[in-house]
Amino acid sequence: MAIIMTRLQVVDFDAFKPMFDKDTPGVRQAASGYRLYRGVEDPNEVYIQVEFDSADDANAGRDKLLASGVLEHWADRTGPTVVEVEETVVY
Repeated sequence: MAIIMTRLQVVDFDAFKPMFDKDTPGVRQAASGYRLYRGVEDPNEVYIQVEFDSADDANAGRDKLLASGVLEHWADRTGPTVVEVEETVVY
């Protein structure tokens, strides 16, 4: 499994969420799932985790996301970065 991880500092989460739900770039069409996180101290700090079956699919999704220009809405962002799960421990 490979994942695209992105962090955004949005101005207003309630305005951001409908835009996220549209998935205008179509990145999540090839995804196997996603998680959307919000900061506890700052609920306008958003973390997005989009899961793919392979690194090739995740890299294609990342390229599609970057080419769309949608991330240019947020100057304060990190990623998108493609990562693979190294280790998982559940207690």
